[in-house]
Amino acid sequence: MQIIETEILYRPESAELRYLPEGPGFLDEASFSWVAIQHGPQSVVGSVNILHLHPLQNASFELHGRPGFAFPTDHPGVFVAGVELEVGLFNTRDRHWTAFVSDIDSGVQNTIINDGLLFENNLIFGCKDLEFRTQKAGLYLWRQADRALIRLRNDQICSNGKGVLRARGGALDLIDIDSPSKVITRSRLDIAQGSLGEPEILIDLTAEDLFPDGLILTPDQQSLIVALYDPGDAKFGAARQYRIGDGTLEAIWTCAGSPRVTCPQLIRHEARVRLVLTTAVEQMSTEQQARHPNAGCLFIGDTAFDSIGDQPRFAVAGAGISIS
Repeated sequence: MQIIETEILYRPESAELRYLPEGPGFLDEASFSWVAIQHGPQSVVGSVNILHLHPLQNASFELHGRPGFAFPTDHPGVFVAGVELEVGLFNTRDRHWTAFVSDIDSGVQNTIINDGLLFENNLIFGCKDLEFRTQKAGLYLWRQADRALIRLRNDQICSNGKGVLRARGGALDLIDIDSPSKVITRSRLDIAQGSLGEPEILIDLTAEDLFPDGLILTPDQQSLIVALYDPGDAKFGAARQYRIGDGTLEAIWTCAGSPRVTCPQLIRHEARVRLVLTTAVEQMSTEQQARHPNAGCLFIGDTAFDSIGDQPRFAVAGAGISIS
């Protein structure tokens, strides 16, 4: 097993942007996106951000609400995003928002969209209970073929990392995290039927004082990399790589002075494939922030991969919206 120490790539310039960074997404060799889910404990807005690497400079675009995810599209500067209880297109050039999915978690109180996944122009995303208490939030498939919103589950507390595996014969499995459960599960996903099978546990973290958050699959789809959100006072935050077949722990990336690691992403950086990890200040007291001075930073570490794997872009035409 490898242990890799990461380094700080970017320290957001404001407390608002350091509060809850998540969802890094590869754009090109010189930039990647990320979302600030919430600009502080009492805030009801967040932002889409683009971190330019050469020179290092961040561009932030405030949204009208709190984003759970934002993925690049085939239109430069346009993102498909889940914000509050809508999914839509956000144009960073004029900051225009156009929703194309609404009525999410209808009949349920006090939930918003959280993490998501883009797979073959379909969107799979979940919601979270803002009080982190009740199994009431939905897990959804937005099926591009007929632009239908399908609820796959209605018992999530805080839906987080996701991945889709292609099994033998072309069948699909959804790798999924509901963070408070402390397990990573695998379920048979049928997009055409709009159904999700019973989950089986892949990785069980219930014996540990931390929570699985965002995840990605490795380029060969044989392993997963999961960010671990530690609510305590660990000196290091971490992301771990587990082999999907048998749960073997293969690698750990550490983030010094930042225990709440939220999301991973592979990017090309300095002619190498490297791992970006977002971390958060969320729920830290002033004293804790002093003990963890790097909380809220974006970290980067080396990998042994020679590919960044599948990095899809949402085809805007699939949403049925015209972008000028």
